[in-house]
Order: sequence, then C-alpha cells, then structure tokens
Amino acid sequence: MYCPYCRHTDSRVLDSRVAEDGAAIRRRRQCPSCERRFTTLEQMQLVVVKRSGVVEPFSRDKVVNGVRKACKGRPVSEADLARLGQQVEESLRAGGQAEIPADEVVLAILGPLSTLDAVAYLRFASVYKQYSSVEDFEAEIRNLRNQLLSAR
Repeated sequence: MYCPYCRHTDSRVLDSRVAEDGAAIRRRRQCPSCERRFTTLEQMQLVVVKRSGVVEPFSRDKVVNGVRKACKGRPVSEADLARLGQQVEESLRAGGQAEIPADEVVLAILGPLSTLDAVAYLRFASVYKQYSSVEDFEAEIRNLRNQLLSAR
C-alpha cells in the first residue's frame, strides 16, 4: 500500500474495523516514512464469469445500462435504475462468492426488475432467456401475473 502523501511503499495498520455491514474492511494506516495517517477501505472484488469463460470485473454501470435499454420509453427514472443496480450488487455480494456466473447476474436483475416495471422485465427476459415464440412470452406473462398476485 503506497502512502498517498509521500508514495512510500509500506504502511503500518493501526486499526481494522468491519464496514458497510460486513461487505468491507476499513483500515487506519500510518506511513513509517512521513508518519502521516490515512484510511483505506478494502472490499471484495466481484468478477463475472461469462458463458465463453471470459472473466471480467462486475460493473454496476453495465447492469444499469442493460436495464436502461429495456426501460426505454417506460416510466422508470434514473433514481429507480440506480436503486436497482445497487440492489443487484448487494444481492450478489451477499452470496459471498467472488466469482459469479453471468446467469446469476441476470437472475439477480430479473427479480427487482419484475417489481419495478413488468414491460421492461419482459423485454429484458426475452433477450436473456432467448424466447423463440409467442408461447414463451405467454408463459412468462402467466408467471409474472402469478408472482404479482402472490406478492399482494
């Protein structure tokens, strides 16, 4: 860990605490060279394993941009999209795994999206579940109706 003040290559940990409800560790550090103190926040890096085997860092912005396309023309605000992105990231982090298959990311999106906007949900699901017929849409609409009825 480089000192942010003098760029010394070492630092001493003075204090460690759990932060963000256990999702991160806050460390208070001191540089042995300039003796200034600074704080670091360590968080588990999530990576997504795509179907092709390619691994890339999880990006909340990528989730929001994908959902934004499904929400085009729908009454969904940027604040709603940001909240959905946060919900997706929190649910994935709660799973406790550092490597997440892309399919699990999609499933983490579909839940909150179904309550946010049903039409956007169908648009998003049709792409990621690869609907090939009208019957696929009808079956998904039936499932969505049953979910909404059981939630009441």
